[in-house]
Amino acid sequence: MSEKEGSSSDGAATKKKDKAKVSRTSLILWHTHQNDPTAVKKLLEEDRSLVNARDYDNRTPLHVASLHGWIDVAKCLIEYGADVNAKDRWNNTGQNGSHSEPKPVTPPLSNKCDWEVDPVELDFTNAHIVGKGSFGEIVRASWRGTPVAVKRILPSLSDDRFVVQDFRHEVNLLVKLRHPNIVQFLGAVTEKKPLMLITEFLRGGDLHQCLKEKGALNPTTAINFALDIARGMAYLHTEPNVIVHRDLKPRNVLLVNSSADHLKVGDFGLSKLIRVKNSHDVYKMTGETGSYRYMAPEVFKHRKYDKTVDVYSFAMILYQMLEGDPPLSNLEPYEAAKSAAGGLRPVFRAKSYSPELRELTEHCWDADMNKRPSFLEILKRLETIKEKMGTDHHWNIFTS
Repeated sequence: MSEKEGSSSDGAATKKKDKAKVSRTSLILWHTHQNDPTAVKKLLEEDRSLVNARDYDNRTPLHVASLHGWIDVAKCLIEYGADVNAKDRWNNTGQNGSHSEPKPVTPPLSNKCDWEVDPVELDFTNAHIVGKGSFGEIVRASWRGTPVAVKRILPSLSDDRFVVQDFRHEVNLLVKLRHPNIVQFLGAVTEKKPLMLITEFLRGGDLHQCLKEKGALNPTTAINFALDIARGMAYLHTEPNVIVHRDLKPRNVLLVNSSADHLKVGDFGLSKLIRVKNSHDVYKMTGETGSYRYMAPEVFKHRKYDKTVDVYSFAMILYQMLEGDPPLSNLEPYEAAKSAAGGLRPVFRAKSYSPELRELTEHCWDADMNKRPSFLEILKRLETIKEKMGTDHHWNIFTS
């Protein structure tokens, strides 16, 4: 074997070893979150170095175990040499179990009277639960006679300073957002328990349910929906105050009404609280566990990332609107994310939309995050495709 061949072989072996390491890192974080000490111990017996594995927010398995109070898992990790003083991205250690910012973020008190709501104004007489999470629930209620969505923190957690801190951070974020394609914040209850965040209630439900019922959308509808999502995301991504959603998926895109003629991007409140407080790759709401299917490869691999993770997720949503099925629907969510991180992408089957739309989707889910277009560029390309479809539309009825 030549020296060059030997070097190439060594490089391939190193890459394979690194890939396996990433997979085991995901597994130990997952099993820790699931409170499975047996699985955690088995992984540590195979590779003791996993005890101090890090996710993309620099959190170790011990951070996750400490947060949830998983005593047996924590004991196992410490037995195998876990660093109890390891610090995550926010400078917190596994001892305090926090995944939150170290400095409390309080709402802008100067204008607090503009949005602080007296809970007696909220009518829960005919309320019904829209969704549940580890830290609270989303309820449809009435405020001053108007239907609203109320994200209510569990009373038992209303004294947890980290939960309160994250809740106030969400309020501070939402109070500044004003855009037709972003779910509108209306107010919050911060001075009494339970803590509540109030947003407009959108009667059309979410895009996930819409696609489940209707299947593939016609290209014109898909483009109009994509434009609405891209407009909202372009607003969030505008510098200098860039907001990265990090969990863009059909469930977090809401239809304004039953006619489904207008979309808004939502879930900056409770969903973000859940994601931050739990392991990075686990997101649990009613009827769904995990955001893996729409997760960018760099997030799955625990690498540094930027706002283009939202562009990748957008591509997966666009694919689902055009094809009718979730991306990589033949795989379980975790396996889908793992396969996508390895380079696999969904297969296009429908013939009813333009090659330009397919090219845009492929551009948005590029493995190299630096090659993905911005949402402003996406908007321009979608408008161009829409104009072209308008001139060619009379031919569409003759094509399959």
